[in-house]
Amino acid sequence: MRRAHCIAFALLAAAGPAPAADVGLVGVFPGKAAVLVIDGGEPRSVRIGQKLSGVTVISVEREQAVVEIDGKRRSVALGQHYRGEEAADTRQSVVLAADPRGHFIVDGAINGGSMRFLVDTGATAIALPATDARRLGIDYRKGERGVTQTANGNAIAYRVRLDRVKIGAIELTSVDAIVIESGLDIALLGMSFLNRLEMRRDGQTMTLIRRF
Repeated sequence: MRRAHCIAFALLAAAGPAPAADVGLVGVFPGKAAVLVIDGGEPRSVRIGQKLSGVTVISVEREQAVVEIDGKRRSVALGQHYRGEEAADTRQSVVLAADPRGHFIVDGAINGGSMRFLVDTGATAIALPATDARRLGIDYRKGERGVTQTANGNAIAYRVRLDRVKIGAIELTSVDAIVIESGLDIALLGMSFLNRLEMRRDGQTMTLIRRF
C-alpha cells in the first residue's frame, strides 16, 4: 500500500457566519485519494469523485490535487491550501507566477535592501547566502552557530532575526532566518515568513495573503 506524503501546516479558521471553505491538502494517495483539512477540521481521506463538506476531489497526483468548490475547480499543492472567495478581502497580498521550471521567484526586500527569493515551503525559515547578508549589513556571526544541509553538503549556518521582510505589499517584522556561509546561491523564502500568510495555488500562479 502506497504511503501518503504528508506535510503539516497551520490553518487559520475563518471568522463570521457561513465562512467560505478553507481546504488544505496534507497528504496524497496518487490516483486514489487526497487527505484534506476542511475549515480547520480533522484530516480526512477523500476518494476521487467523493464529495465532503461541499468539496469534491477530481484528481490526485504525486504533489497536488484538483478539487471542485462551489462549481469551480482549483489545483491545490501538497502542503498548501485554498480558501473560497470572500467579499471585500482587503488584506495585503501579492500574486506570483511560476517560472518555466515551476519555481516561484520573487523580488522583495530585507531591512530595506533588495533581495530575490525562491519560495520554498520545505525550508523551515528564511535562508540567506552569507554574501547577501554581508551586503545587507547583517552581523550574522553574532547569531547562534550551527550546521545545516545544503545541496553541496553540510555548511556552517547562523540563526538571526530580521527586522523587516517585504514581498510586494506584504511587510512582516521580526522574522527568523538563517545565514548559510556556503552552498546557497539564492535566498529561500521559507516558513518563518510563509506561516504568517495564506498561500493559494491556482495552476501556474500563487497568491500570498497576509493573515496577521
